[in-house]
Amino acid sequence: MAGDAAFVRTALTASQPPPIPAGPLHGIVRGLFFGPLNIALTLFSIFLIALLVLPLMRFLFVDAAWQGTDSTACLGVSGACWPFIWAKLGQFIYGVYPEALRWRPDLVFALGALLLAPLLVQSAPFKRLNAFLFFAIYPVAGFVLLTGGNLDLKHFLLGRLLAWDIFGSATAAGLHLSFWSDYGASALLLAALAAAGATLLRARARNAALAVLAVLAVFAVVGAMLLAVDLDLGLAPVETRSWGGLMVTLVVAVTGIVASLPLGIMLALGRRSEMPIIRLLSVIFIEFWRGVPLITVLFFATYMLPLFLPTGVSVDGLLRVLIGVALFSAAYMAEVVRGGLQAIPRGQYEAAQALGLGYWRTMIEVVLPQALAIVIPGIVNNFIGLFKDTTLVLIVAIFDLLGQLRAAFADPAWAGPTTLYTGFAFAGIIYFVFCYGMSRYAHLLELRAAAVQR
Repeated sequence: MAGDAAFVRTALTASQPPPIPAGPLHGIVRGLFFGPLNIALTLFSIFLIALLVLPLMRFLFVDAAWQGTDSTACLGVSGACWPFIWAKLGQFIYGVYPEALRWRPDLVFALGALLLAPLLVQSAPFKRLNAFLFFAIYPVAGFVLLTGGNLDLKHFLLGRLLAWDIFGSATAAGLHLSFWSDYGASALLLAALAAAGATLLRARARNAALAVLAVLAVFAVVGAMLLAVDLDLGLAPVETRSWGGLMVTLVVAVTGIVASLPLGIMLALGRRSEMPIIRLLSVIFIEFWRGVPLITVLFFATYMLPLFLPTGVSVDGLLRVLIGVALFSAAYMAEVVRGGLQAIPRGQYEAAQALGLGYWRTMIEVVLPQALAIVIPGIVNNFIGLFKDTTLVLIVAIFDLLGQLRAAFADPAWAGPTTLYTGFAFAGIIYFVFCYGMSRYAHLLELRAAAVQR
């Protein structure tokens, strides 16, 4: 064994330079100016900001006109014409919705914000009740407030036929349905909603699927009964042709978002099903809707679908668009969810089977929570794309935010050199705020999911 080998240092080491101070400012400076490449990229970015962002800020704020009642306030001004936005703000938000009744959309917006905020906060209590109010009660209340609730349901698709088949023979036999007053029908609908809510609130995880089926059954029975009555809640009716602006944009986007996720999940499960018929039908549905552009869907729903309906039966134009958008988005959502399902290891299924869990409990409690957490970016990407695609409804004569904006440009009282640019800048800001908000909340969900997995 060599005697000269030493494992303990016998001399002091030389003094080392002090450590580089750490901190957020130091990290930013080091990241921007560390090395020639970073310095070149930083200088190029500063040049782009000076070239693009600074002139935009000057146009929107520094050189802009802020007060006035007509286009003369913007003459000689090289910046944005904000008086045009203030004068047309009601049109941009409500369209041609009657001005005296605009408190109803305002109430719908307020209720939506109040019910949505607790759902987005993780620590908020009564999540199940809040979800039932938002997804079951709020759509009905919003529909009644926006339309007035004065609907002859017998004129909806198959409504007239069902009403005649169910109640026509009874009337012919001398049985008069005098008890079907408008208030009685409304009370029945509210009772059904209350029963459905109570069922959901009492349901536990092991019978969640049964609770959902019970709720659907209640709605189906009540819907079939209401097809024979004329519902009148005493509110002034407002046709959907009077809707417009941001209100239509939000209605189309929220309906598509809320409906596409559960439909997409069911389609994804159906495409992975071991039952050939269910799998084939899911594949046909997904590939059909993904194989046609959204513009084609909107044209078919608006102009072609009425040709296939029975004589005397009509479906509201906006309702047809909502159904088309929801089905179109659900097909894309199904593929996103299917990607998450394929990422779940086989061991998760086997562990659930070892615990004695059935198919639905395995999916609801084990597989889907993990799969949806994996594909949060893809889901939100679909939502953001759908929100921006709502502008396509203009081609079927439904005036969303951009449609109302283009209609306002035709007003000769506001003809000016910067009016056009101001309007599109205003619309761009609104779309950016909504899309960026969805993106940031999705990022928070990703961080929460990662923390749970750790």
